[in-house]
Amino acid sequence: MQISIDPAEGITSVKILPGEFYVTQDNERIETVLGSCIAACVRDPIAGVGGMNHFMLPVEKNTASVSELSDANRYGNYAMENLVNSILTKGGRRERLEFKLFGGGRIMSSMTNIGWYNIGFAFDYVYTEGFQLVAQDIGDVFPRKVIYYPNSGRARVRRLNPMHNQSLAAQENQYIHNIESKPVEGDVELF
Repeated sequence: MQISIDPAEGITSVKILPGEFYVTQDNERIETVLGSCIAACVRDPIAGVGGMNHFMLPVEKNTASVSELSDANRYGNYAMENLVNSILTKGGRRERLEFKLFGGGRIMSSMTNIGWYNIGFAFDYVYTEGFQLVAQDIGDVFPRKVIYYPNSGRARVRRLNPMHNQSLAAQENQYIHNIESKPVEGDVELF
């Protein structure tokens, strides 16, 4: 996570990477760059709290070997629950949460289509949990830069030039290799 002041807007800008999430009640923006990953932007408009996650893989099925919470967030099932629970802890209410989903692009034709699995997981999660999906920009072949303003709920998406797909794909492949070789650990309650 990288925190800085955006010179154009004069507000705190928090950049998150795969496996990270950030929740705020302040006038801040959260941003990330997505390839096949998914980012969920979630907020409670009444409580004025919201955040964003960034996950690479849909689910970790071996929940018996959980030890480090930050590693767990690489999987959608942990990333979604941790984001929602953090918002609830700061005063949000489940019935008021609004979701916006981004990413899941197939940025390299030679890669497995993990993006579609991520999209399927994200939609299944939102609808199974009874949350309201208010916006989406998912699928296709583009990487994306997403900037989210939790206070207002505004999200900006820029579809990036495909010339950067190779480096983004290499980063995603390296990330997958790293997470597959490291066990997931942490204390998370999934409900």
